[in-house]
Amino acid sequence: MVKKSLKKSKKSTKRKLPVGLILEILLILASAAGVVALFVLNNNKPADYIVETNAFFAPFEFYEGREIKGVDVEIINRVAEKLHKKIEIKDVEFDVIIDNVEAGKIADAGAAGLTITPAREKKVNFSIPYYTSVQYVIFSKSATPEIRDGHVVWNALAGHKLGTQTGSTGYLFASDEIDTGVLAGTGTELKGFDSHQLAADAISAHIIDYAIADELPAKMIVSKNSNLEALPLYYMGASVSEDYPVEESYAIAVNKEKTELLEAFNEVLGEMLTQDPEGKSEINRLVLKYMGF
Repeated sequence: MVKKSLKKSKKSTKRKLPVGLILEILLILASAAGVVALFVLNNNKPADYIVETNAFFAPFEFYEGREIKGVDVEIINRVAEKLHKKIEIKDVEFDVIIDNVEAGKIADAGAAGLTITPAREKKVNFSIPYYTSVQYVIFSKSATPEIRDGHVVWNALAGHKLGTQTGSTGYLFASDEIDTGVLAGTGTELKGFDSHQLAADAISAHIIDYAIADELPAKMIVSKNSNLEALPLYYMGASVSEDYPVEESYAIAVNKEKTELLEAFNEVLGEMLTQDPEGKSEINRLVLKYMGF
């Protein structure tokens, strides 16, 4: 008599996926890989446009670690989105930006708190203005410039050593005043620096007496140095009440042949300058954000 084995053969518990489902999964994975590959290619592709800046002009452009941030960067990113183009931002010396944009070989546009001037308009096209600034004077709290109703006039700087960022509007204003204006023949000296911050540092080092800078950078500089003060710079009128500020308007400089880029900047700026019910524009809010308010 033969005993039957009590052991039952175990059936496999593994379920085989249908061939159709396997193919569908493979297609999904291949598609995802394609998207990733496309994303990498887009990141590595050459820029459609190059915008030059000088990243030492907070709150419009400044370094946070190794990344450039600021109001102008927000504007540029918005233009890139509108055009569906890749825009690269390059940090260069301030005083080469206009000439590089004019040539159009290594830069298509410039964004660095650039002031519209007749001389610059001969070289580049400017977007609509997006911010109006007043020139400020930075000085040591131990200094005693003549202060008139909360501002300083050019005449009070006569005979002193002045400093500002080379190629900036402050440099142009000061040069004009020394050459042919109220500071002519007064022994006033002007020294150029690579940034407004370096000009302000030169006050503490006793290299210069006063630094001239745009309003917002000046305010940010003195907010970090308790030994410095900053007040607006005015032209002297017939009376104190008739004194008037040294004002300027910022715009984006664009190569004269890049009409698509200029139109995109104007459209974006138009949107960002629209005031909300509180009377604030997006540009206003970005300025406050990057100033830390």
